[in-house]
Amino acid sequence: MESITKNRQPPEVLRAMVGRAFGDDQVPAGEGWVEEFGHGWFNVVYAIRLRGGDRVALKIAPPAGVEVMTYEREMMRTEVRALELIRKRTTVPVPAVLFYDFGRELCDAEYFFMEYVDADNLGIVWNRLPADSRDQYVEALGEANRQLNQIAGDRFGSLLGGVPGATWRQVFTGMVEDVLADGERRGVDIGWDYDLVRDLVARHADCLDEVRTPAFVEWDLWESNVLIRDGAIVSIIDHERAFYGDPLIEAGFAAVELDGLGSAEAFLRGYGGASRTFTAAERMRRRLYNVHLILIMIIETVYRGHTDPTQYDQARTRFDGLMAGFGHRR
Repeated sequence: MESITKNRQPPEVLRAMVGRAFGDDQVPAGEGWVEEFGHGWFNVVYAIRLRGGDRVALKIAPPAGVEVMTYEREMMRTEVRALELIRKRTTVPVPAVLFYDFGRELCDAEYFFMEYVDADNLGIVWNRLPADSRDQYVEALGEANRQLNQIAGDRFGSLLGGVPGATWRQVFTGMVEDVLADGERRGVDIGWDYDLVRDLVARHADCLDEVRTPAFVEWDLWESNVLIRDGAIVSIIDHERAFYGDPLIEAGFAAVELDGLGSAEAFLRGYGGASRTFTAAERMRRRLYNVHLILIMIIETVYRGHTDPTQYDQARTRFDGLMAGFGHRR
């Protein structure tokens, strides 16, 4: 996936990064030692073979001059922190961080090296899998997601330190406002009046007050962030959007109140609640979370410089459907 946020670097810079992380004796020479993973949406990621033969993965943050959405700031620091938490407090498989450089001396952005995982990306092979295999993977994903949500936070918001004492209502409505402000700043056409969306969220925000305990939320746990091998999940990747919040905002629950995403049954079965019935307040929270999600999917296409309109068009259609569910029709 092409995006102007991908901070590609020339071979001499990549070699310098390797030298800083692993020593000059591991700097690769010749050809064929680096390969870019092409399916990422935000950061550039490389597979690099060190001179000693080991493979590592390198992720580089966006260029300093590229404007990102408000919630995408400091995402590399967030991911490194998320990986640390997950490895310490769960058995969910994630890559180990091998070296993190936030100094911006070798290039204009932070970067980190992590363990290379030799496996297939579930999102890429998804359409080649039989339905029962897909369900098994999604069920396993639900089980993993439940573990992640059991990591307790001391406040709502950023893993790097949210506002002390802030309620989930304050944090989530602030997240929505950040996205709306991002869209207004760049003049993104969301198909609806921005203030109408603000009013809609404010009118229904009471349901957010039920959430009193901050939990680790992965938020971006889709099939394309899952690596599989020999019928099992062997790693979950891309943790930069994690925060402390309401587990119901997780991607696996989106289909509960969003058409076009299939069934949430397998995810719920793995999560431990296949027979769960959602309360009216929970369903309203999920609908608000879908508003937030689809707004991001619309607005990020402008920030990332997409030339293919597919994501924008599909997200606009879904957003119209969400607004209709709140009684707003064209």
